[in-house]
Amino acid sequence: MKYLTIPPSPKLARFVRSFWILEDDVNPDKPYIHRVMADGCAEMIFHYQTPFDEIFSTNKTETSFHSGLHGQAQHFRRFIVRQNFGIFGVYLYPFALPLLFSMPSDELSNEMPDLQTLLGDEGKFLEEKMMLAKNNEERVVIISDFLEKRITQNYREEPAVFSTISYIIRTKGIANVRQLADQSFLSTRQFERKFKAFSGFSPKLYSRIVRFQSALEMYGDQEKSLTEIAYDCGYYDQSHFIHDFKEFSGQHPKSFFSGKAEGAEYREA
Repeated sequence: MKYLTIPPSPKLARFVRSFWILEDDVNPDKPYIHRVMADGCAEMIFHYQTPFDEIFSTNKTETSFHSGLHGQAQHFRRFIVRQNFGIFGVYLYPFALPLLFSMPSDELSNEMPDLQTLLGDEGKFLEEKMMLAKNNEERVVIISDFLEKRITQNYREEPAVFSTISYIIRTKGIANVRQLADQSFLSTRQFERKFKAFSGFSPKLYSRIVRFQSALEMYGDQEKSLTEIAYDCGYYDQSHFIHDFKEFSGQHPKSFFSGKAEGAEYREA
């Protein structure tokens, strides 16, 4: 399995966390199952080989899009593929969504629309260019050009809440949200309304999701116990850590950090 990340240009860095690529050769007798965890950021996804099927709780499957958006999410989702695959992803700060798709971020929370639904003919044209690109280096150029044009076209002065969301991500969800609200010079109600519109969730839920993501980043650290990981990520105790982890991933942290968790292979690539 091949997994790598590519930093965006300085011009895009305020809105794009990274580009990423995931590829693998799959034996039809041993399909690959990918688990997408809860995340405070969104992702544009391009399946330039085989699209995945989504697995629902009833174990029924449904073919997913070739290209589209995984909005910021508070739930996990499972996908399966039985052929060789290649995915190009754009990991977006949530406040980039209104600039790219002309709708509040919270309208895309927990949603997974295809690109043509979001952008019409422009989305169809972008998908074709990304699918027909010779390689991933060319895909970086194509998507960077698209993102820069859309952001420049729709850019407005950054609300203070943009920096607040970025700060919560940088501090891995441990920031004091009430203090951040005071610093924004907004009433609590105004702050929470604007925060949700640009992040997709309430400040409290958003911080919980970001804190959970900070725990995922510790995958592969064999020297730390679950208790140490919980405290390092700002959890008051191990029970709160386990509760959030199970809610946002569908797995017990002991299973996830065992190195044998479903869909975690790319973290070792």
